[in-house]
Amino acid sequence: MSETDGLVSAYVSDADRDAEATVRPKRLAEFIAQDRVRDQLDLLLQGAMRRGSPPDHILLSGPPGLGKTSLANIVAAELGAGIRVTSGPAIERSGDLAAILTSLAEGDVLFIDEIHRIARPAEELLYSAMEDFRVDVVVGKGPGATAIPLDVEPFTLVGATTRSGLLTGPMRDRFGFVAHLDFYAPADLETLLHRSARILGVPITAEGAAEVAGRSRGTPRIANRLLRRVRDYAEVRADGVVNLETARAALTVYDVDALGLDRLDRAVLTALVDSFRGGPVGLSTLAVAVGEQPDTVEEVCEPFLVRAGLLARTPRGRVATEAAWRHLGRNPPNGTFGADSPAVPDLFSLDTEQP
Repeated sequence: MSETDGLVSAYVSDADRDAEATVRPKRLAEFIAQDRVRDQLDLLLQGAMRRGSPPDHILLSGPPGLGKTSLANIVAAELGAGIRVTSGPAIERSGDLAAILTSLAEGDVLFIDEIHRIARPAEELLYSAMEDFRVDVVVGKGPGATAIPLDVEPFTLVGATTRSGLLTGPMRDRFGFVAHLDFYAPADLETLLHRSARILGVPITAEGAAEVAGRSRGTPRIANRLLRRVRDYAEVRADGVVNLETARAALTVYDVDALGLDRLDRAVLTALVDSFRGGPVGLSTLAVAVGEQPDTVEEVCEPFLVRAGLLARTPRGRVATEAAWRHLGRNPPNGTFGADSPAVPDLFSLDTEQP
């Protein structure tokens, strides 16, 4: 997808990495919102530091873009420890993980992003490292194979996942602290935008911050990304100040509407309403209608559309809600939605994939 298409995607892009490092909070006191998680984490870290031992292993779950990586770095900063960063897909063999674990210093933090995607042999090796701080490295093959036990310095594992349901039970049970990050309220995003604007040197008004926050899908990563694009517009086509008028004009240029929908989101809703009379329609048929892959529609578009009450996933397929019709400026048909929604041509009713 193009940069514009991905503007309201919560997944990190290459262009986001350096920019996020600039505005990312460094200490727990700087972390905005998530008050419950922040208080619980503060107690965990303070208790561990008073005992002089590493804290329990930490699992952070929630949608992308809410601050799981930031919290992992904050844990290391609060403990005054080093941090090693890797991801589940990068650990393909148990030997890869063993090399990382044996190189950790005492008290270090190991951060594994997307930990639910870690290979099974590496996951099983991680069990003993988390519980007993040791790993058994197998040397050789067949009957002559030998397991060599290696000690691991006491460490804290911070795992992050966007799909906690895919974690195995034994893995989940080995985390002493599990936290779920929720979407941000608009007021919290406004506070975050004012902080980011100060760091980036962007003049922003209260109305401008409120406008950007309202279109950010409750996600800090999207809010910061939109702020950078609105800054570009303000510097090139306005007086450099992000106010209400500038924010609205800039986000119109980037096809981000008042609800935070982008081109692809509106294409999905438009196809449902105009081509399929509101549905139900199967995922693959809907994806063909908008010219995207089914996994893109399912993973990038649908989570927010469902949360915003614009789309419903039913056993028969996807259905546009009354709010979707009204958002597109259409009059919804008479009757209820869902099972009793307007009839769909037989061609489409055959496509009845499970959501």
